[in-house]
Amino acid sequence: MRYKITVDKECCIGCGSCVTICPENFELDEDGKSRVKNPEVEELGCNQQAADACPAGCIKIEKIE
Repeated sequence: MRYKITVDKECCIGCGSCVTICPENFELDEDGKSRVKNPEVEELGCNQQAADACPAGCIKIEKIE
């Protein structure tokens, strides 16, 4: 199964919790907002934990058929 991971930049508060939890796929960009390094992944791994921990609920995960 494949998953698409996106971050809503408008609601991101730049707290960095996603980077702390899942540094292999999240980083803060030049604006201090979260950015997904690899938006399509085979396994969720820490991406789900990062989405669950986002205080603003900005990380979205969708299954790709």
